[in-house]
Amino acid sequence: EVQLVESGGALVQTGGSLRLSCAGSGFTFDDYAIGWFRQPPGKERKEVLCISSSGGNTYYADSVKGRFTICRDRAKNTAYLQMNNLIPGDTAIYYCAADPSYIATLRGPNYWGQGTQVTVSS
Repeated sequence: EVQLVESGGALVQTGGSLRLSCAGSGFTFDDYAIGWFRQPPGKERKEVLCISSSGGNTYYADSVKGRFTICRDRAKNTAYLQMNNLIPGDTAIYYCAADPSYIATLRGPNYWGQGTQVTVSS
């Protein structure tokens, strides 16, 4: 069974940093692209970042370029979302997702985590 478990969400002040983790199990982590999505209160869920299985392709939403980075630790079957210079507009539930296809991860991945709450206070 494919499982993705996010952790690291918290309440932080504007300008602060957080690192979210996404631990994968039940599948060959190295063969899957990983994406991070977020859903602000009352809004739809949208993709924030994505990294291909090889790490050679990445996608960053314009709203997070220069502030967020994504990386993966193959030895730990874990992907990370490093968030710096956080602003209240980053407040959302953050989800990680996985799919063997990088394109599918961008458009509609098959596997999702349960989400972790990030709240940025002004």
